[in-house]
Amino acid sequence: MSTRSLRRQSSLRTWRERVRIFGPAVLLSFLALAVTYHFVQPAPPRHIVIATAREGGAYFLFGIRYQALLAHEGIDVTVRPTSGSLENIHLLKKGEADVAFVQGGTGATVNAPGLRSLASLYYEPIWVLVRKRSGIAQLGDLKGKRVGIDQEGSGTREVALLLMADSGIDQNTASFLPVGGEAAANGLRTGKLDAAFFVISPGAPVIHEALAIPGVRLLNIRRAPAYALQHHFLTVLTLPEGAMDLRANRPARTTALLAPATTLVVREGFHPALAELLLSISQRIFGEAGMFEQASDFPSPKFLEFPISDAAKRFFHSGPSLLQRYLPFWAADLIDRLKIIILPLITLVYPLFKLIPPAYDWRMRSRINRWYKDLQAIEEELKAREPKMDVSSKLEELDRLEANVGRLSVPLAYANPLYTLRSHIALLRDELRQGRTLSQDRRFQERRPGNAA
Repeated sequence: MSTRSLRRQSSLRTWRERVRIFGPAVLLSFLALAVTYHFVQPAPPRHIVIATAREGGAYFLFGIRYQALLAHEGIDVTVRPTSGSLENIHLLKKGEADVAFVQGGTGATVNAPGLRSLASLYYEPIWVLVRKRSGIAQLGDLKGKRVGIDQEGSGTREVALLLMADSGIDQNTASFLPVGGEAAANGLRTGKLDAAFFVISPGAPVIHEALAIPGVRLLNIRRAPAYALQHHFLTVLTLPEGAMDLRANRPARTTALLAPATTLVVREGFHPALAELLLSISQRIFGEAGMFEQASDFPSPKFLEFPISDAAKRFFHSGPSLLQRYLPFWAADLIDRLKIIILPLITLVYPLFKLIPPAYDWRMRSRINRWYKDLQAIEEELKAREPKMDVSSKLEELDRLEANVGRLSVPLAYANPLYTLRSHIALLRDELRQGRTLSQDRRFQERRPGNAA
């Protein structure tokens, strides 16, 4: 047999020995891992539905941005157009949407204990545009007027009805028309409306178009702080003269506005890792300064109508987790979910694997030391110098012992005790042979003629 084959067989025997030693520990570790894994939180869903608003509106466009950014993290998003915030809330309650944009003030009249807020995202000013000749100087003057308050299900309609109710105006004292957006702007232009409510970002084209309509002006909310005291989801904003168009000086004077905040709402039980990811993306989208917002004002835990989720509380208290800052979402989530496994696994595996080296050392040495018993028995007989000891049989025993030892395969680190054993066998063989020679010489001397009795 070639040297290479011998080495291959020796290596194979060594690996088998290691498997016998390390195998049970590894198997026990995997068993512990499997048992503990049952207590790990499930992985986040790979597909979610975001309820927005009408196609082309601000909520819908923001939904498209979330869809693109979440796709980079391996999350597939369906952007679902709706009639507005009320429909979004109902979709969340029915489980037909996972995330939704909800305008502040919409949830005040809705019973939805199973919903949770993640954050407010940005201010949405309430723009009340009126015809100049309508005689409307404050919200209370809308009595008897034709007012566009947007369609059923929209957040604009809910907020408009709420503010007018504070001034004693309802459908019995005014004519409420379900028109909003471009249709409301056209109604002001043609004179079909005396006033119209818009709840929308100052960058929306429809607001700039409506402010440019001849004979239409922006209503100053003279008692804005009082309304904000009544409704804590509202914030008082100041729109400086000319802020919307310096050349045309729109508005013509500094105007007080009220603004709810758009919020991101989820169902109770929404996966916390995915909630944290949505908040991180919200920081990228809404973290910059705007007309009314300072940098880092949003996303915010303020201006929320639904209870804030536990994941959002942690996010606003300590920021994104260290894992999500430096790792892809899937990797960060996997490590975070496996944290519950690590501690008990370390508690089990560390002492277990700490015992393996001495166990392995004992196993290797015992394979060598076990042959010393046979060697010691032969040596004791030799020391006793028993007259009837058959030296030839003892030499055969040593030959068999040496052959067995020669078949031993141990790692290089244990070669020294193996060679020591072989040298001891050789020494004992020499002693036996020497003893037999002395015995033969003695018998020869006794049989010489001069030594006869």
